[in-house]
Parts: sequence; structure tokens; C-alpha cells
Amino acid sequence: MPDTPNSPQNDPSKAGRSHEQGAQDNAPKSGERPAQGSAPAPNHYKSDPNRTHVHAHIPAPDVANAKYQHPVLAQPPEALTGLHLEERQKIAAGVTAVLKSMQFSWSEAGMTRGTHALLKMNQKDGFDCSSCAWPDPDEHRSVAEFCENGAKAAASDSDHRAAGPEFFAKHSLAELSRMTDRDLNNAGRLTHPLVKRPGDNHYSRIAWPDAFDIIARELNAMDSPDEGIFYTSGKVPNEPAFLFQLFVREFGTNNLPDCSNMCHESSGSGLTPTTGLGKGSVTLNDIHEAEVLIIMGQNPGTNHPRMLSALQIAKNNGAKIISVNPLIEAGLNHFRNPQDFMNPLKALGALVGGGTPITDVYLQVRIDGDMALLRGIMKHLFEADELNPGQVVDHAFVQEFTTGFEEFKQNILSTSWEDIEEVSGISRAQLLEAANLIARKQKIIVCWAMGITQQRQGVETVKEIVNLLLMKGAIGKPGAGTCPVRGHSNVQGDRTMGIWERMPQHFLDSLEKEFGFTPPKKEGFDVVESIKAMRLGHTKVYFSLGGNLLAAGPDTEVIAEAMRQQKLTVYVGTKLNRGHLVTGETSLLLPTFTHADIDLQKAGHQMTSCENSMGVVSQNKGVLVPVAGDQLSEVAIICGMAIATLGSKSKTDWVAMTENYDVIRDHIARVIPGFEDYNMKLRKPGGFYLPNGPRERKFTTDNGKANFSKTTLEKYPLEPDQLVLMTVRSHDQFNTTIYDYNDRYRGIHNERRVLFMNPADMEARGLKAKDLIDITSHYKGEERRVEKFVAVPYDIPKGNVSAYFPEANPLVPIGSVAKVSNTPTSKYVVVTVMPTAANNDVRIKEREKMMAE
Repeated sequence: MPDTPNSPQNDPSKAGRSHEQGAQDNAPKSGERPAQGSAPAPNHYKSDPNRTHVHAHIPAPDVANAKYQHPVLAQPPEALTGLHLEERQKIAAGVTAVLKSMQFSWSEAGMTRGTHALLKMNQKDGFDCSSCAWPDPDEHRSVAEFCENGAKAAASDSDHRAAGPEFFAKHSLAELSRMTDRDLNNAGRLTHPLVKRPGDNHYSRIAWPDAFDIIARELNAMDSPDEGIFYTSGKVPNEPAFLFQLFVREFGTNNLPDCSNMCHESSGSGLTPTTGLGKGSVTLNDIHEAEVLIIMGQNPGTNHPRMLSALQIAKNNGAKIISVNPLIEAGLNHFRNPQDFMNPLKALGALVGGGTPITDVYLQVRIDGDMALLRGIMKHLFEADELNPGQVVDHAFVQEFTTGFEEFKQNILSTSWEDIEEVSGISRAQLLEAANLIARKQKIIVCWAMGITQQRQGVETVKEIVNLLLMKGAIGKPGAGTCPVRGHSNVQGDRTMGIWERMPQHFLDSLEKEFGFTPPKKEGFDVVESIKAMRLGHTKVYFSLGGNLLAAGPDTEVIAEAMRQQKLTVYVGTKLNRGHLVTGETSLLLPTFTHADIDLQKAGHQMTSCENSMGVVSQNKGVLVPVAGDQLSEVAIICGMAIATLGSKSKTDWVAMTENYDVIRDHIARVIPGFEDYNMKLRKPGGFYLPNGPRERKFTTDNGKANFSKTTLEKYPLEPDQLVLMTVRSHDQFNTTIYDYNDRYRGIHNERRVLFMNPADMEARGLKAKDLIDITSHYKGEERRVEKFVAVPYDIPKGNVSAYFPEANPLVPIGSVAKVSNTPTSKYVVVTVMPTAANNDVRIKEREKMMAE
């Protein structure tokens, strides 16, 4: 195995010395492209439309009655917490965001500990925020380089309360499952490894060696390595992610589902065949310089609040912003920058002013109507180009860098305005207004998130986004390009590290050369396929490195039954969540460090690294003394499991990598293009940019060109009483972690079991505000029903409704997925709604029959 000069493998004095960062700074200045190195960008998203899926039908579970069938609840309890409705807010952030940040930080972590964490979060010598993957500024960073939701995440990570063995001795799994998700999270940090043995209804303490022995015994007892499922959260840093996929592949399987399968898989599947890279092409500086920004299927005010600061800079530089969203969101309306409180000249305006107007044109699209909307804009642009030849479409760029333009053009022009307006819900005149903002501009960026990717046509819609940018020549130059906004701190980095069930052959070959084993070539299971395989009894062990698949995935009761069928479930986590309670025959709950915790190993204070949405890899070094207990780092847990399971069969030095994470990075540097001299580059302030071909107009597709796509616009008829549901987050929530019951921007307080409805749809069903309702989803003749939600009138297109996940996830059918990406369609669920009282007789009879049986 080759050595790296000046590596800690050869010189232990090099270990862990991240404070020696020097003065060098590779940050690109405004208008410049970042130094990226010359290595080709790895192509991690080479989608195969003919790929074999697990096609077996999983019947719809009895969602409504599941609470009577199992003592441990998989769904959040139905008890209402007391809805208080207020007017929807029109301004995001401001003084309230500052106060909320402090409130969460001090209440959970304490004033001293909480403040210290906040001041070190997202700093060049600190730790990476564990919430979203929005990039940090390359140059100057504010003293308070965090947003409200980042502060909540840091407060949760820094929690000084403990959920130790005594807590679990006091509370059974059934009792814990009747707590709300907020209260489970607030129980405190996990402190000791725990086990639930067959027949037990409590977790109890176990020693680490015994926990590793259980894992090794169950894994090695399987008939095939493919009977194991190894799931990863996007919160996991690069180093443990790399080790996790290494262990799983040395063990013999590619079953590496991760949260990316449920969020931006559609982005990668759409970007790779069109641009050559399944990642975005822009930098943060590009956002600042854009002339037009189109924000689609995204709510930055709640999900990526620091993005609002970048949009504010763009607006101050003259940019126009087009927002595309079924809901009117405060963060896309006006923004008061909390950072202005630190400037005496701006403090008053930040306190009482109207804030910066964000959106110039707001297109309140119907759910799943984004492709039709894009076609309408492009149809207008083609018409404008006919009237003003060469002034709208960038024909020179199209000719030099692309293929497929004429077929794409005819596809757009042949789409009728009637179809465009019907599917999108946007008038031709409104689309013209948006097109006019774009027509004469060249610096255009399209940002999108799960409002696009979790549609039935998510991949095709991403391709249509690329079509728009290509026809404008708006890619591969400052101020222009693609911007899929990632939802978790290192979800993009995990994929770069090899967390994928279909890694390309060149990656597997590099692993074989570096570690001396032959990786399996058979494709593994993604999230949906893993759930199906588990539910069908084809697997025996489920291992989760962070995350909460039960609450993040579709068809909650299907996942729960899948977990119950496993011989062993293993959950690595920092705090308790509902997913830890629904277990296999034996279950392990293993505590680990957060991004904020100091990680001391034999070589000293260790750092890890994360990759943000724009391809910057930077260090993550904890600053807080961990809560007292017996936690191990993610690296130590993976290496301990590998040693116990693989034994002498493995040639990998797992001990060396546990003791010194620089050793891990030396391996990564030799395996993954773009990470050459990893340890040296990571110690530069702000980290380094990974190679990005599309950013330089180097399109690493099969033909070396950027490819226009001919997409198919599909219509899906509904029955007269049916509505289309999309699931969303509340403001006091990050992914599946619930911090509180409020969603103040939407006027919701002290409740989560709500359904946002158009007032006309409510009137047609005889509903009033705060009426109790049941929601039933319909898919291929099957029904799933959740009970006891509260109807809330809201500004949402007629025929569309919205609810929070995870409460609404039981309605999302496991079989309803986006084409190619296999992403669950959480943004397109056909439902009917009826007053709860109307179902009482039916439910009573159902329950009486069930109890009798």
C-alpha cells in the first residue's frame, strides 16, 4: 500500500495539527472562478433507465388501525397540542430569528456552552453546521455565521441533558413511542451503548465489545452479505462515510441506501446525462453576481435561511428573482437580515423596517406543474428570439457546446398553451412576465430543492431546467448555472465518498488497488428497494449510521413492519428519535459525537470534513467537551465493527485510521479524484473546491457536450373529489428533527397535525377552519388513511393541499416513485379529505371487528 510523503503514517508529528493553517487563502474573488485542480470530476450519477428494481408489490398497510396492532407506535401520536392560528407572515428573519436562536441555544445547551458553540459554528477554525449544506463565504465570515435553524441544530447537538441507561430503564419502548417527536429529541444526548434483547421492551446498557460481537455474529451468520442493509444520514462527515462504504464493500455488498435517494437523486439523475456531473455548477459568488435567479420548489426562509443573505446581496446588485412555489412563503417575500443588528446604521431598519423585497415575479404553480411552467417560459423565449434574432437564445454557445437543440426546440414549440396553463396553473400572461425578465439576460441561475425532485417527473423537470440554462448559454461562467440546494450538511459529500449503491467501476477499481480486496460489482439496493427487500423478508440486518429512516421514508407503516422483521437493527445516533424505537428482534442503540464535540484520539484532537452544496470541502473540528458518558466517534464505531466482523480477512489497518483521521484522508487522496494532497488542502482556511467540469464548460458526458433533452409532459387526471398533497417542513423542524410545534411564518402555533387547504376546497367539502378531518391517499386502487388532522385555510392553488412530514408520510405509497431516480413522490400524493365525524361509524365497526379477532 503506497505511502504519502509528509503523511502522519510516516511522521506522527503531522497528526491533528489543523491549527497550523497558515495565511494562504484560495478563496476566489468576485468575478473569478475558483481554483479546482485538473482532475476529472467523478461521474457518480450515470443513470440506467433499464436498471433492475425490486418490483414486488407491497400491499397497503392498515395505516389508521396500526396503533391498535402494535404496542410501539411507528407514527407520531394523534393527540392534538392546541392549534393557535395567526396571519401568515410576510417578512422572514429579523429580530424574532435572533431571539429564537438564543432561546433554543441557551435552553438546551446553557448560556456559556451554547454561546461558545454558536460563535465557532461555520468558522474556518470551528465546526460545520449540522443542518443544511448552504456554503459559507469564501472570504470574510461574520462573527455570527449562522441562521436560526442552524442555531437550533447547534443547540440540539450541544444539549447538556443526558438520556442515559437510567432513562431507558424507566421508560419502555411502548411508553417512549407515545411521546411526541419533539419530546423524544429533548430527552437529551445518548450517553451509553444500549441493547434490546429478544423479548425485551426496554433498552439496557451493554459494553462496546459485546455490542460489536453481536453485530459481527449476526452479519457473519447471514447466508449472503446482500442480506444486510447499511443506511447513511447526510449528517455523517467525509471520513466516517468513506470508512462505512469501505467496510460494507469489504463485507461484500453494495447495499448502501442513503437519504440522498429520497432528496436529490432526481437532480443527479437529470444533471449527469445533460452536463456530465450530478452536482450543481455555481459558487456562492455566482449567486451574488447573477442577473436573474429562479427559485423553484424551495423554501429558503425555513430550510436554508442563510441563502436569504445571498439573495439580499444579489438584489442589492440589481438581480431579478422569480419564485416558483405552490405556497406563498415569507422568505421569498421580504427578508430582514439579522446580521444588520451588528451595524448601527442598519440596526433600526432590521428591527422595524420592511426588509429587502426578494421576489419580483411569484408564480404560484400547481403541485407537479413545474415542467409545464418551464416550457411556457421557454416557449415565450423562442417567440422572442424569432422577433429579435440572436438576442435571446445564445446560438453561439448552443452550437459550440451542446447537442440536441433542434429536437428540444420543436418539443417546446409543439406544446400547446392550453396544456401549459392547465398543468401549471399559471396563465400565459404571467409566464410572459417571467420570460421578459430572462430574455435579455445571460447570468441566470436556477435553484431548486425537493419541491422539484420528489415529483413523479422530477428527473425530467431537472432536465428541463438544464434546457432553459443551455438555451441561454447560462452555464459555465460567473453568475450563471445550476444550483440544486442540498438539505443536509454532508449529503453531497457522502455521495462523493462512495455512499451509493451504484458507484462507477473506476471508483471500485481504485478501492481494490488501495485496499487489496475485490469490491462487489452487483448493484445494491437504494432506499425504496431496501424497504421492499426488508418487508419481504429478504434481509436480516439493518444498520443505520445516523438518520431516521422511519420518519424520513415513505409509507411509515411499511417501514415499521420491515424493521420488525429483522434479526438485528443497529442505530448509531446522538439523540433519541422514533426510528430507534421500532426494532428488530435484537436492537443496538449506539451513541456517537456530534459535529460540535471534541474528538480526542491517540493522535490528538481530530477533525473531519464536509462538502457543501457548491463543492467546497472544509474542516469540521469540535469545540465542546462531550456530555459525560461512553460515546465513541463514528470512525471508532465503524472501525470497531469492521475489526470484529472482518477479522483477519481484512488487510485494512482499521486501528491506524481510528487513532488518526489523517490516515483516512491519505487513503481518500489516492482513491477519489480531486482529493490529492487532501490533508494539506484541508488545512487551508476555508478548505478547497473540488473539480467541477460544467463550471468550466467542460462537459464530461459520453459525447463531451452538454445535452438538450426532449422531455415528456404528462397529465394525470383526478377524480372530482380528489386533491394533490405535498409534504413540507415546519419552521421549527430540520429534516425529521422536531424542535417545537410552531411554524410561525405560516401562522401555525402549537400544532403539527394540520392540512393546508384552499378555502374554496374547504367550502366544497363543508369544512371550516380548525375542523377535524381524516385524509386518505389513493394509489392504484389502494387506500391509506391518517386520522385527526386539523383543516387550515391557506393561500395554495385550488386542488392542492399540504401537510408536514413525518405526520403525513404514512400517506406516501412505497410504490409511487419518480421515474429513473426511484425517489418517493412525497410532492405528489392523491388524497381525499372528509370530516373526522363522518367516519366514526365505519371506524368503530372496524375496531370492534379487529378487537374481536
